Amino acid sequence: MERLKSIYLVLLFGFLYLPMAVLILYSFNASKYGTHWDSFTLGWYRSLATDASLIGAATHSLLVGCLAASMACFIGTLGAVGIYRYRFKGRIVLQGLLYVTLMSPEIVMAVSLLVLFIALHMELGFCTLLLSHTTFCLPFVTVTVLSRLDGFDRHLIEAAADLGAGEWQAMRQIVLPLAMPAIAAGWLLSFTLSLDDVVVSFFVTGPEFEVLPLKIYSMVRLGVKPEVNALAALLFAVSLLVVSGAQYLLQRKPK
Repeated sequence: MERLKSIYLVLLFGFLYLPMAVLILYSFNASKYGTHWDSFTLGWYRSLATDASLIGAATHSLLVGCLAASMACFIGTLGAVGIYRYRFKGRIVLQGLLYVTLMSPEIVMAVSLLVLFIALHMELGFCTLLLSHTTFCLPFVTVTVLSRLDGFDRHLIEAAADLGAGEWQAMRQIVLPLAMPAIAAGWLLSFTLSLDDVVVSFFVTGPEFEVLPLKIYSMVRLGVKPEVNALAALLFAVSLLVVSGAQYLLQRKPK
């Protein structure tokens, strides 16, 4: 039985990660067409570093990802604290809507946001993209921080109030330090989601503001170039690093 479990795990992880391993391997292949292995080279990474359009798209993606993750963390943390600390009418409904947003297909959110921006007569570009990314990152931050807050001892806040601490002082000195690993993990997850998003970005961005996932998509439609392999390998490395950091922060025990 143990051997069958091991074989199952090997097949499962092989199915998931073998294509990525092949992609990373062929990013070092000197062959331009990738139909066979020629020799080892770093030329495609050097070519990638001198491509102004790709660097511009990557800069746009990093800018939107950082801003969207920061805005989502600020709003989502306040929302999580409000849901955790206060009892108000519609609280359960609001908490349920967070999970509905998490489970909604991306195409539904993309179309709904596009309709909203058109109704508001907003020009598609940086602002609409930033608002959209903040919107779909927000539930992830709120749920992550809320799960951390649910493990707190409520008596800590009550003890602080008995000792004369105000609402803001208790938030700053007790709630935020204890929730900081979850807030940081939410930021990292939001950054990864924003950096990798294609569907929502395709609908809500304009032609003058191109982001990296859409740039890669347009390049792949014309054929997989070696630079795309190198770029995908770098994106996978960044995503793996960010997600690993988020998981590490989530597993840390509060002191």
